[in-house]
Amino acid sequence: MSAIHWRGVLLGGLFLAAQATTVAAQERELLTLEAALARAGIVDSADEPPENPRLIGPRAEADAARALVDQARLRPNPEIAFEAENIAGSGAFSGLQATEYTLSLSQRLELGGKRGARVRAAQAEARVATLSGALSVAQLGRSVRERYVEAVAAAARLELARDIVERNRELARIAGVLVDVGREPPLRSLRAEAALAEALAELEAALAADSTARNALAALWGEATPATDVPSVFPEIEPPATLLASPSALRLQVARAEREAADAAIARERSLGIPDPAISAGVRRFEESRDQAFLVGVSIPLPLRNRNQGNIAAAEARLRAATAREAIARTDFELEVTQARGQFLAAEARVETLAETSLPQAEEALRLVRIGYRNGRFPLIEVLAAAEARDTIREALIQAQEDRGRLAATLIWLGAQ
Repeated sequence: MSAIHWRGVLLGGLFLAAQATTVAAQERELLTLEAALARAGIVDSADEPPENPRLIGPRAEADAARALVDQARLRPNPEIAFEAENIAGSGAFSGLQATEYTLSLSQRLELGGKRGARVRAAQAEARVATLSGALSVAQLGRSVRERYVEAVAAAARLELARDIVERNRELARIAGVLVDVGREPPLRSLRAEAALAEALAELEAALAADSTARNALAALWGEATPATDVPSVFPEIEPPATLLASPSALRLQVARAEREAADAAIARERSLGIPDPAISAGVRRFEESRDQAFLVGVSIPLPLRNRNQGNIAAAEARLRAATAREAIARTDFELEVTQARGQFLAAEARVETLAETSLPQAEEALRLVRIGYRNGRFPLIEVLAAAEARDTIREALIQAQEDRGRLAATLIWLGAQ
């Protein structure tokens, strides 16, 4: 049998091994990005998913803040008082003959706009809680998209690792056959076995990374078991076409709402520094003469020392801090938008270059090396080198697609309104 015939037969086996796919993996139900977002509670689903613990907290905080608004609208309760005087004394006041009974009703009057200031402060806090809850949902959506992309990248790397193992296993077999028939030196077989061992180790690492990535994804909706298998093809995650650092961005809305809440707290604390009078009215019965009389009264605290000045100063300091945080949030947001947009465009360009130029060129180079190997012009090591170069580009393409997906998720989060 000629050397060219041997090379053609063996290289044909290598090609078939490289093209082999796992049918079982294709038949398994794969988790889509839309399904992952639905499981996390980010988008509506036809099947009502269980409540995500990561969303319960922010929603409960918003509910609590709205309940406090209702509480702030309530006025002070009236007070009823009953007094009995001159009981069981001595002399003329012995027994109950000289007892005086008083029944009165009193009401505290809120002055200085306390109720209005209290309601406005509670409403401002409720707005902060509502916007913070919406921001938490947006952040969870970003995490789901990022971890889904990472899981897809892990699945793609696992698929690549399996292809490399199959190729190296076939190369090791071919090298053994060629050594046996005297077509290659024994060193070639040893190198092929070493490459196979390294590929198997990489496959084990890829399996572990795939499981870890799916676990991390499932944790976002509160499941301890790994998520369903994800495809090895990256989803199309479209970022906002135009993203500007506008005041409508959620992060800036939260910072602004916190500053407005701090401002409302100052008005509330200042109103609390104004004393509230209490008026009372009642009836008194004189047991000795069986007479009755009405009584009215008014009481008011004297703001000699405590005028709530400490709480007012603290609220003013919190406003200064909230104003500074808002300015920082605006500056940081503009920087993050600029950086994320630039990095996304760079990653997109890299994906386009690798997918449309580098990978096709590597595939063509591998095809030509295989033809040359069949014709006896290239040794087996050249086929291995060309395949490794192609796999390196495949890995670079996976990384670029992963970067693009993560940056798209970041841009969607930054554009949340």
